[in-house]
Amino acid sequence: MRGMRGIGRMLGVLALAALASLATGAAQAADLTFYFPVAVGGPITKIIDDMVAGFEKENAGIHVKAVYTGSYQDTTAKALTALKGGEPPSIAVLLSTDTFTMIDEKAVVPFDDLATSPEDKKWLSSFYPAFMANGNINGKSWGVPFQRSTIVMYWNKEAFKEAGLDPEKPPQSWDEMVAMGTKLTKRDASGNVTQWGVQIPTSGFPYWLFQGLATENGATLSNPAGTEVYFNKPEVIEALQFLVDLAQKQKIMAPGVVEWGTTPKDFFERKCAIMWTTTGNLTNVKTNAKFDFGVAMLPEKKRRGSPTGGGNFYLFAKTTPEERSAALKFIKWMTTPERAAEWGIKTGYVATRPDAWETPAMVDYVKGFPAAAVARDQLPFAVAEFSTHDNERVTKAFNDNLQAAITGKKTPAQAMADAQTEADRLLKPYK
Repeated sequence: MRGMRGIGRMLGVLALAALASLATGAAQAADLTFYFPVAVGGPITKIIDDMVAGFEKENAGIHVKAVYTGSYQDTTAKALTALKGGEPPSIAVLLSTDTFTMIDEKAVVPFDDLATSPEDKKWLSSFYPAFMANGNINGKSWGVPFQRSTIVMYWNKEAFKEAGLDPEKPPQSWDEMVAMGTKLTKRDASGNVTQWGVQIPTSGFPYWLFQGLATENGATLSNPAGTEVYFNKPEVIEALQFLVDLAQKQKIMAPGVVEWGTTPKDFFERKCAIMWTTTGNLTNVKTNAKFDFGVAMLPEKKRRGSPTGGGNFYLFAKTTPEERSAALKFIKWMTTPERAAEWGIKTGYVATRPDAWETPAMVDYVKGFPAAAVARDQLPFAVAEFSTHDNERVTKAFNDNLQAAITGKKTPAQAMADAQTEADRLLKPYK
């Protein structure tokens, strides 16, 4: 009998050990849904799919379902709809400017709540401060940089040569951009423009491109708390007047709205000699420009400067502790120096942490393609992208009035006064 009781105790111990093992396995296992802002298909989805597969291979028990959700705006709308329906994603890459919206909707949790170990804190402080700026609200880190950019200036070296300009010297100031743009603008015998000197898109993200000009003129568009805007300040109005004058007075940029989506194509087809666009277009330009081109920081007026842009990782609130722990592990894995370098090389976005630029892959890449480092070198001059509470409506009021000035329906001063009035109304509840 004593022997039977001993066997029973042993079986009991083994059973408890097995249950403990199962419990540990359950704690490590998680099914994550990852919203990513891109249309289905194409090279970006292939890169993400490969990265997800690599993570799953190294982290048995964690399954990540990548859901490709269209544009950034589509992704934000789908994430909030899913949240209200009780089934939010575990993780999403959304615009860095969505931070206030996500906080106000109680949709996300700050990374500081989970990243508590010394190793986690070291990771959270490893990114460029300029890329963390939009996500750092009230002393907490709500977003981690992934797919990030700045605005840079691309120029056609062959067009510069044809115009008698030094192909290795892009404009360094607004005045130089106007002077060079004048020489670069070509007209046929009938006076029709065949090549514009400069192209700064004024659709798609007009506030973002315009913020580059405003920053260079010494202006700040909003306060860090996202409760005030400064659209009607003299420096902002002067910057908008300069943008309008490029088309109306200097006649070196096409009149009316300049399309965001077709600007790179216009550059490839030699319809413009200088363009401003995201560094996220770098791989696109490298692949499709059939001429020698250069990439430079934006020209200065009172200072150099560009807003940052692009998307951050967010952790969603209505998830289990196991899901959040697994989600943090996934985000840390996706943002290691090696993977930040890989993402930057394959897409043209800026590798988001300094040590990514020290990896052998990135060192070799920059050696063969120095233009890749321009956006990185511009980061010390970069500012947080414009963002406020009720961001969608405030930005729409801003964009609508920018376009009203660009199309000649309002003067720059009137447009900015009207944008200020509407933004003040929208932001009143948040003050």
